[in-house]
Amino acid sequence: MTTAIAPAARTHLDWLESEAIYILREVAAECARPVLLFSGGKDSCVLLRLAEKAFRPGRFPFPLMHIDTGHNFPEVIEFRDRRVAGLGEELIVRRVEDSIARGTVVLRQAGDSRNAAQAVTLLEAIAEFGFDACIGGARRDEEKARAKERICSFRDEFGQWDPKAQRPELWNLYNTRTHPGENIRVFPISNWTELDVWQYIEREQLDLPSLYYTHPREVVRRQGLLVPVTPLTPVREGEQAERLDVRFRTVGDVSCTCPVASDAASPADIIRETAVATLTERGATRLDDQTSEASMERRKKQGYF
Repeated sequence: MTTAIAPAARTHLDWLESEAIYILREVAAECARPVLLFSGGKDSCVLLRLAEKAFRPGRFPFPLMHIDTGHNFPEVIEFRDRRVAGLGEELIVRRVEDSIARGTVVLRQAGDSRNAAQAVTLLEAIAEFGFDACIGGARRDEEKARAKERICSFRDEFGQWDPKAQRPELWNLYNTRTHPGENIRVFPISNWTELDVWQYIEREQLDLPSLYYTHPREVVRRQGLLVPVTPLTPVREGEQAERLDVRFRTVGDVSCTCPVASDAASPADIIRETAVATLTERGATRLDDQTSEASMERRKKQGYF
């Protein structure tokens, strides 16, 4: 007589992974020209692993794209190129610097943050390639305006987003239909939290840019944040630079992304830190999110991812 072995219980990560893979396959099947946005950050690294599970051993049914502000951390750009080369997938890079040269982006000062200006370059790239779906790693727990997005978030022919006029997504049914010129932003890990992301990174043993782990760095204290000392963010009059052990919870534009004090050297260490964190990663590390919810929401209405 043989004894049946009960299957192992599915964890919350298994359910989140299954949902995200289903969304990726649905978009690939329904959309004519999707693209996956890959910056080299932790959330987009998770998206790449999900895409591998959804479509390997075949090639991805979409290219990868990065909107480069020109003010990215060099460690992240090096990681981005190395990761894409290892996958053997197509990477499209479009630069805010080129939009500035064309005159479609105008900064008040040369040293201004280019973070919000990415929206213009992204919309130009969407028009250039005819993308009807942009897949990204935004999550609802990051910021209040992001929490208003659907999984498939519709943009009109001008790239505009209206949070009051979104399509229903009852019973996990996603409406991806668009007219020429329109597109949708797709967020397969929208229901994940920062803690889920790090637990998945640990489980899948994902490689990440070194900035996510503790390292010594010169910083100044500004607006309640630790601002890295760089040529783009120099020490101001009256400030005192100090060298601390820090890590980045998110890696964006150098001009607005700040680290946190930390000695976490592994995903397990970061999971323990994240479990007791009281601020979201953007709220604790982004200078450009220190004003009000309307600031992010206004940028998203104009095309910001």
